[in-house]
Amino acid sequence: MRFKVRRDACAWLNAAAVEVNQVWNYCNETSCKAARPFVGPAKWLSGFDLCKLTAGATEYFEQIGADTIQRVNREFAAKRAQAKKVKLRWRVSRGSKRALGWIPFKAASLRRQGRYVRFCGKTIRVFERERLGTITKWKCGCFAEDALGDWWLCPPIERVDETPAATSADVGIDLGLKDTAVTSDGDRLEAGRFYR
Repeated sequence: MRFKVRRDACAWLNAAAVEVNQVWNYCNETSCKAARPFVGPAKWLSGFDLCKLTAGATEYFEQIGADTIQRVNREFAAKRAQAKKVKLRWRVSRGSKRALGWIPFKAASLRRQGRYVRFCGKTIRVFERERLGTITKWKCGCFAEDALGDWWLCPPIERVDETPAATSADVGIDLGLKDTAVTSDGDRLEAGRFYR
């Protein structure tokens, strides 16, 4: 789900996004040095290794907490493994090439208080508070900034799959190369050489 954040929290979210960028860039630099060391064997740092290296870093940040730092570490490790690169792009905080704001959170660090949500000690108001009240449980999500400078709260929620189950009266058709078609009953239509 997506909820638009009201303007009064945008300045705080921008400052928190700068701190998230600093954590991302630290992970990028540290993992690059570990992958190409001057002396000793190379090491591919995992998200767990990066979490151990950034333990105790919350005292240097004013907005974000340990849960957010750990989520950034794990997300960096996952993206780096997916890209199969030693180094990813830097997250730039200011200027024309700046990255859009992104603040990940764990489910436990985002709390609902009535019609508002609390994140890292900051009360954040959102539009469509009625929809926020319908959510019973959410998972790890993020605050994301769009190109217009608006912030969005994006908590993933679980939904029950309501698609009806296939009945035995339905017949599926598999189009193949040896056989033109095979039904789910097992009847086969052999492929002919229609092009000759």
